[in-house]
Amino acid sequence: MVDEAFGNPRFAALYDPLDPDRGDLDAYVRIAGEFGARRVLDIGCGTGVFALLLADRGIEVVGVDPARASLDVARAKPGSERVRWICGDATSLPPLRVDLATMTGNVAQAIDDPEMWQQTLRGAHEALRPGGHLVLETRDPARRAWEEWNRDASYEVMEVPGVGAVEKWVQVIEVNGPLVTFRGTCVLVADGEVLTSHSTLRFRERAEVEADLTAHGFVVEEVRDAPDRPGRELVFLARRPEDGAS
Repeated sequence: MVDEAFGNPRFAALYDPLDPDRGDLDAYVRIAGEFGARRVLDIGCGTGVFALLLADRGIEVVGVDPARASLDVARAKPGSERVRWICGDATSLPPLRVDLATMTGNVAQAIDDPEMWQQTLRGAHEALRPGGHLVLETRDPARRAWEEWNRDASYEVMEVPGVGAVEKWVQVIEVNGPLVTFRGTCVLVADGEVLTSHSTLRFRERAEVEADLTAHGFVVEEVRDAPDRPGRELVFLARRPEDGAS
């Protein structure tokens, strides 16, 4: 099920203007360079920011996302014709042999259903060529990031071209074990329209993610810190072994 923040056309159109600093993606661009990736699968590509960064560098990119409204935003951007956009998820991809598959921006956490998570890892493994890599990030549960997700800590007013002032904030609704549910709110000041979206994220421990990757045939090569969020994120680099290798 797609969150309103990504599936509602008006909400999706606000996603990039309300989150303009995507410096978090720089590390992934560098990783693509480290691996010499020429073909990349961007799982949960959203409005296409990362996919287009790679395409601008001459990389062949497939972007997949279940939110049609977000993909419509992506397709309207300059250079979007260089990316193959698929409305769906990693469980039903056409045959691919990519060098690198990615889940940036905590996409992995948004896959909160355990069975869908397992299917996503299976789909990523199948999409990779032997020797290809999967890179994903997740917030470190030990940092308890959700404790900062309240109106007082997150409230901002931002000016959006063509829209005007937009108030935004998030508020945690429930913490149930590894699942954290929160509500995002945007108020379009000019006309008073209120947009809300409910989201649930799963906070997985490092050992859990490593075990899941291993169970689906990956070799976990490294777990890094996110350079722009030290001590807050776990970045997993896993490899699909060459055929007959481990």
